[in-house]
Amino acid sequence: MVTQRAYRSKIQLRELQAKLPTCWQQLAVTLAVASLLTLPSAICAAETKPIAKRTTPSQLQLVDLDSTPGVHVVVDREAGQYLGHPTTCLLEDGKTILCVYPKGHGKGGIVYKRSSDGGKTWSDRLATPDNWETSREVPTLHRVVDAGGKKRIIMWSGLYPARLAVSEDDGRTFSPLRKVGDWGGIVVMGCVEPVERPGRYLAMFHDDGRFFRSTPAKNRSFTLYKTFSDDGGLTWSDPESVYNATDRHLCEPGCIRSPDGKTLAVLLRENARRENSHIIYSTDEGRTFTEPVELPLSLTGDRHTGKYLPDGRIFISFRCRSPKQSVAKRPFEGDWVGWIGRWEDLRDRTEGELFIRLKDNKKGYDTAYPGVEVLPDGTVVTTTYGHWDVGEQPYIRSVRFKAEQLTTLATDAP
Repeated sequence: MVTQRAYRSKIQLRELQAKLPTCWQQLAVTLAVASLLTLPSAICAAETKPIAKRTTPSQLQLVDLDSTPGVHVVVDREAGQYLGHPTTCLLEDGKTILCVYPKGHGKGGIVYKRSSDGGKTWSDRLATPDNWETSREVPTLHRVVDAGGKKRIIMWSGLYPARLAVSEDDGRTFSPLRKVGDWGGIVVMGCVEPVERPGRYLAMFHDDGRFFRSTPAKNRSFTLYKTFSDDGGLTWSDPESVYNATDRHLCEPGCIRSPDGKTLAVLLRENARRENSHIIYSTDEGRTFTEPVELPLSLTGDRHTGKYLPDGRIFISFRCRSPKQSVAKRPFEGDWVGWIGRWEDLRDRTEGELFIRLKDNKKGYDTAYPGVEVLPDGTVVTTTYGHWDVGEQPYIRSVRFKAEQLTTLATDAP
């Protein structure tokens, strides 16, 4: 049982490590590392080509949770104050969720809250280090574990320079923000993923030339970057370019690992609004990636965040934003949405099973940088900001549901 879980997911492996005796921890680590050593050292030529789309009809269905009673929870609201762009972190007890967000549009002092009952209720605002007030970007939370099994929570704050705060007591206290290196970027970090061996992590973000170095670049282009940590998230390598273009603006990476653990899929926003969202793949733990290819419209939008459901399907939450030519023909445009499908849909770039409106956003596209957590009983807790009331400043909400609840609400997609 231990080895099967260890092969399937290194995240699950790290959770098991915290619960098992030392001898079993070592066995699990050994088996997982051995499996990774069998991965190909480079992506084969066939996998770098665009993946052919399925020709079978789409089974995509629509679900609208906007007015569904009992699924929405207010996390925080302040009259006259813009609250935006939250991320969350679920602790190993399966019920404690941490949440951070800025007082402003992608910038401003960081607010910190905690739920001890799986997102049903939320604490008052918690004390934070003084220099969290100086944050200039969207804060992001991530669980990391070093090679010795030491668990941490790290919080990033971007633009130049990228800064990091650390908690080694499950979020009861955090360090002040500190500079990580002579670099920065936008939405640092879009994703943080364990790779290769215990303590090693891949993180990804983007920049458009304004914030990567202390002096903005003269020639602007969108660059997707990767960086690695080998000490459980404390220090990070100088970022390397994964993809760069002036006409196709790929950004805000969200990473999902295949069920067998061998492939990373990274979903990307297309900020020029000329094409659908894109996806890239890596079969060598982030050393190399395939060329970007378009996703279907059902997965097109901004800031994809996803987790596996207990039945093996994937739930992804994001902002519904279409390329210019598709805006008029797509439901839920500008709203906070979710998607449910299978790994094969990401691999083959097919429509998936369910396209869900989580909440109607009342002002443009200003919504939905979501946190996503899945509780042990299968409850999805996804959290974001939006203009939920006409004429009011945005505030933070969660939506709590189980995937099986959606079946009775589903209708055929146009």
